[in-house]
Amino acid sequence: MNIKVFIYDDNAARRDSLKALVDLSPELTFAGESANCLLVTQDMQTCFPDVVLMDINMPEADGIIGLKSIKEKFPHIKVLMQTVFDESDKIFECIKNGASGYILKKDPPQKILQAIQEVYEGGAVMNPGIALKVLDYFKPQQQQNPLSEREQQVLELLAEGFSYKIVADKLSLSFHTVNSHTKKIYEKLHVSSLGEAIAYYYRNIHQ
Repeated sequence: MNIKVFIYDDNAARRDSLKALVDLSPELTFAGESANCLLVTQDMQTCFPDVVLMDINMPEADGIIGLKSIKEKFPHIKVLMQTVFDESDKIFECIKNGASGYILKKDPPQKILQAIQEVYEGGAVMNPGIALKVLDYFKPQQQQNPLSEREQQVLELLAEGFSYKIVADKLSLSFHTVNSHTKKIYEKLHVSSLGEAIAYYYRNIHQ
């Protein structure tokens, strides 16, 4: 496995730290870096990354602008948002625009590496603290539940902030099976991202 990672962050020290983390990981390759998203289209066409680590707050062209552009022109590229805990409104805007995952900047290096690998493999990552913010943001409105019992179990654990691999372990399933269940959840709930599925769960299913 060789995952090409591009880093957007206006903090040079953090870019260097993330680059070092990528360089020390045999399964990852550093593809490039930038302090903002002004040249995001050119960056993607030049560097062809698999996963983008995207800071939200950057000067001139921020991470939300970059996310929208990438998902519009390069939908196959996974975008993993780097956030701080008090950016609720921006986090939800990223959910709506197709981000593959959300990590906190203070997350430990191993968690960042795991998140990169999971989104590359087709999973979705949401820090438990961010998942709780989704819970607070969306008010429950009970509606008919279209999910099977197993699909609901998968969604409940994802909504608690667990990764695909941990969900698979807890339910004695394979990673592939959890991924398949999640795709069916998206279809049944008519959503296109984990954030939207979790929002639906807390609005309509969670007791």
